[in-house]
Amino acid sequence: MKKAKKNLGVIGTVGVPAKYGGFETLVHHLVIHLHQRFDMTVYCSEKAYKPEERAKEWHGAKLEYIPLKANGLQSIFYDLWSMLRALRTCDVLLVLGVSGCVFIPILKLFSKKKFIVNIDGLEWRRPKWNRFAKAFLLFSEKIACLYADEIITDNRILKEYVKIRYNRDSRLIEYGADHVFEVAINEKAKERFPFLNNRYAFKVARIEPENNIHVILEAFARLPRQPFVLVGNWDNSEYGKDLRKRYGKYEHLHLIDPVYESESLNLLRSNAHFYVHGHSAGGTNPSLVEAMHLGLPVLSYDVIYNRVTTNNQAIFFEHLGDLQYLIANIEEQPLAEIAAGLKAVAEKKYTWKKMALLYGDVMENRLPTLVPIHSTPKLSIKTLQRYSKSG
Repeated sequence: MKKAKKNLGVIGTVGVPAKYGGFETLVHHLVIHLHQRFDMTVYCSEKAYKPEERAKEWHGAKLEYIPLKANGLQSIFYDLWSMLRALRTCDVLLVLGVSGCVFIPILKLFSKKKFIVNIDGLEWRRPKWNRFAKAFLLFSEKIACLYADEIITDNRILKEYVKIRYNRDSRLIEYGADHVFEVAINEKAKERFPFLNNRYAFKVARIEPENNIHVILEAFARLPRQPFVLVGNWDNSEYGKDLRKRYGKYEHLHLIDPVYESESLNLLRSNAHFYVHGHSAGGTNPSLVEAMHLGLPVLSYDVIYNRVTTNNQAIFFEHLGDLQYLIANIEEQPLAEIAAGLKAVAEKKYTWKKMALLYGDVMENRLPTLVPIHSTPKLSIKTLQRYSKSG
């Protein structure tokens, strides 16, 4: 007799198909790789999809819509609403992010369903949050790490952090990047994006302070001979609007609104001369591993998370002066060698099939019992926070 598939509820993202964001891309590929292994339900934000876009099913996964935003303050209640609905039909709840995790101890009083939480990065240390929000997110992280049945971390340093702070072992599952692809430049593309005629640097990111957008733009603003293209959500915050107003006047700086269509985004990044990564908040950043998989040389902000992700093979900068110097003298770097090394790391470590299989095995309790970390030196909380350089 064929064994019944487990019902899996995926909570905490905007939804699928993915438009933008690391967690959304993760769920996108989990559905593609695991929909035959599980009966999947993905909880989506009604606010992010037009009525005609709200499909009831996608690649075999059921889609249910919650009439709240998946981000900001509403994310707490969005996650709670999703979990309450998931508890009715799902055996396993995969919760991405910690916003709604404060409710897990209460929900577990009434249910024996399995809660698996990917805590993301150190969300509570992001400078965009006020003191109250940081305190809440830290508390929610603590509750998640103490009460979830399984914790997933996406970077070795976050795994060490959870062990040190909460004495809890977690499953290390990173991100895939093999969904990106090279797109050749043609005349139509050049008409749409004239900067494709020149060597340009590139970055795609949320326009937030912890991604050091202000530092990167100032460095390039001082170097008018080096074109720079930055794709991001400029209008989502005063920070983004102010930066666009200040730097949009520079002819060699191309500040582009979010590009959701994969071929256009891959056209822009796969043809870049080099990639600039400014993320300082912890974790394995999807945009970084995607650049690596495309074989781009990377200039990366120097935090321990980025060093772990790139296996120390990127070019690192710590401040504005560093970055400006590196850009001005970029041709002195062994760019082809750096790009090849990063691509080799990405092809070995960051594939969606590998990541999806690990997630599936966690859902089905197929992975061996977790053992304490012995392979790396034990880092103190203060050391981890110093390396993160945010907050």
